[in-house]
Amino acid sequence: MIYLCNLKSFLIIILARILAIDYGKKRCGIAVTDSLQIIASGLITVETQNLLDFLGDYFTKEKVEMIVIGYPEKMDNSKTSDSVPLIKNFIKKFKKIYPNLPIEKENEHFTSKMAVNAMIEGGVKKMKRRDKALVDKISAALILQSYIEKNS
Repeated sequence: MIYLCNLKSFLIIILARILAIDYGKKRCGIAVTDSLQIIASGLITVETQNLLDFLGDYFTKEKVEMIVIGYPEKMDNSKTSDSVPLIKNFIKKFKKIYPNLPIEKENEHFTSKMAVNAMIEGGVKKMKRRDKALVDKISAALILQSYIEKNS
């Protein structure tokens, strides 16, 4: 969704955000784009049991035009993880509650490993790199950035 604002001869295009989910059995990493849908940033990590409540609250505060969910696939696009049925179940529940909000799948293969490597390159200390919640949040940002780059 595009919102136009005119500020003294400047035309500013404000897009609704895209939100990404790195879905897990225990917790989910959440990332969002900026309002121009250029940059993905890790937002928060939410316990999986509280995910739909968190999303409902977030949607009342921010305009979101699409959800991107990490979906584990092998290089040949076959399913690779025990989490696939859990993700499919979540998507089904989500579509019942938010039938007009599109949800796209994005391959999440290697995102956790990439997140840890990004933390190493960023100088994050070893103890902090063991924080699974931080890894999940960064993984969600990587999933979202991958989606943005493929679709821009």
